Amino acid sequence: MAAKSALTVPAHVLPHRSPAELIQLARQGLQEAAVTRPDGLRYATAHLAALRAAAAVLAARAQPAPGRRNRVTSVWALLTRVAPDLGEWAAYFAAGAAKRAAAEAGIPRTVSAREADDLLRAAEQFTAVVELALGLAHQPTLVPAAA
Repeated sequence: MAAKSALTVPAHVLPHRSPAELIQLARQGLQEAAVTRPDGLRYATAHLAALRAAAAVLAARAQPAPGRRNRVTSVWALLTRVAPDLGEWAAYFAAGAAKRAAAEAGIPRTVSAREADDLLRAAEQFTAVVELALGLAHQPTLVPAAA
């Protein structure tokens, strides 16, 4: 069976870091989000971690192509093109992009505690799925047993 050639995306939207570096940044963001108390900031931080995981897929699977810089392209739209198997994840996180922007802008009561917690769990799951898809093993941090 012949190997599939990588899809092309505009060169200016490809990340300048390796997939492993982007996954590491995503994991750091998830850790930061887990200890962040303001709901909006926790939501935004978790969403950014998911974006970094998506960027790792683009870095691994897409090839640069000349493109026009003035065209805005969502990472989530590119992810759907490059990794159709991650399309449902892309749709989920794309739907939360406006809330993330509002939370980052400091608009109060943009998200509830439950929405922030749900997005954090989803971002953790998505990052784990990406790690498996890219062959980047992740060892979860062991939580010490209560004495």
